[in-house]
Formats: sequence, C-alpha cells, structure tokens
Amino acid sequence: MEVRLTSKNGKGVGRVFQEETEYERGALGGGRLDWVSKPPTYKEYPEAEKIPLDEPETGDGPSLWAVLNERRSRRRFQQTPMERSDLSQLLWAAQGITERRRGIELRTAPSAGALYPIETYLVVHDVKGISAGIYHYDVDGHHLAQLEEGDFRAAVARAALDQRMAALANAVFIWTAVFERSTWKYRQRAYRYVYLDAGHIAQNLALAAVGLGLGSCQIAALYDGEANDLLGVDGERESTVYMTVVGKPA
Repeated sequence: MEVRLTSKNGKGVGRVFQEETEYERGALGGGRLDWVSKPPTYKEYPEAEKIPLDEPETGDGPSLWAVLNERRSRRRFQQTPMERSDLSQLLWAAQGITERRRGIELRTAPSAGALYPIETYLVVHDVKGISAGIYHYDVDGHHLAQLEEGDFRAAVARAALDQRMAALANAVFIWTAVFERSTWKYRQRAYRYVYLDAGHIAQNLALAAVGLGLGSCQIAALYDGEANDLLGVDGERESTVYMTVVGKPA
C-alpha cells in the first residue's frame, strides 16, 4: 500500500491539515449546535465482565514540584507485579471524574468543550488481582470492562512499532479518539483538540506514575492498523492516537 505524504498541491499533509483548520477573524461561520445528534460522552461494553477498581486517593500526596522534577521516560522495568490499587490510581489520575456539576462530569485532565473524545484501553501484563488481557476503562463507573483475556505482550509490542518495552511493562495504556465527539462541535478544528486532549491525559499519567514510584514512557510511534485491530476499533470513527507503558523501573 502506497502512503501519500503530500497533497495534490505538493504540500505535506501535515501542513495542509494545519492550514485547513486555522481560524480567521470574521470567517468562523456560525449556526447552532444540533443537540439531538450529540454523540454520547461514554463508551460502554454492556456484555463485558466488569472488574471493580479501588477507590482512588484524592487527598495529600507527593509534592507536585518533586514529581515534576523526577519525571523521566523509563523504558526498562522490573519483572514484578504492579499493585491493583496503583493501577486504579493511574486510571483515575489520567482522566477520572473529580466533580459532577449540573449534569457535567469534570475530570482530572482538561478537554476542549468538555467533550472528552479520548477513550482509555489497557493491555494488562502483570497486575495483582487482574488477569492478563485487554480492558476498557469505564470512566463513569471507575471500573474495567474485560474485552479479552490472555497474554498480549507480543501483539502490543508489535503494534508499538516493535518496541520491546511494551512487552516488558506491567501494563500498556492505549488511548483512542472517538472523533465524532469533537467534530460534532468543532468540525475539522477538532482534530487539533483531540491530540491535545490525549497529551493532557498522558502527562497526568506520567506524573501519577512518578508519585507512585513507577516509571512510564509515552509512545506515539505505532502501527495504527495493528493497534486498532488489537482493540477491535474501526480506525475511522475511533482510532488509536497514543500509548504509554508503565511499570516498576529497573
């Protein structure tokens, strides 16, 4: 399959994307939002087994300044299990709900228009009390939905551009974007916001990992189709945009 990196006018597709989604004063258009067609905020797997998670800690913790100072990308991990409570804390820190206000759930990470297009999936390798397999994080209920059980170390490492750290970590967080949640309001500009949202979430996770004595490394170099196939998403309405590996640093 040939990958076209330039548009018909000879510009790189990245440059075209930047230009086509620019805002100009007086040329923003208008119109009202169609609230009837607003996509649902949450993705659910009703038939999946629900794995309850520990209640996250929201009180005193490590100093933010110390955590920022200690954050580094970690690619080598001990081969010892992660605590189940630590996984719960990481998920909450990444994009957990902090407050419910007038029908809106506020989260730990900001999102353009509070539309929250990013979904969190997990490939669990070695976490106490949670079977190895593929999971979806239910933000609203703070639990995991088990999609598949089994050892997916090799598959997720292949999807992560054959990076071995994805097989050696305790867990791999995979973030997808449900684009319609953002394009419903922001049209083509939404794609900028989607990637920013994913970055906010990944940074939250990276800092939380340090606070728990864990290490992480963010991965944007991935085989999109293989990652999407692993999660069972279509790559069009919903597609993988980012990954993070987490484990006990060696």
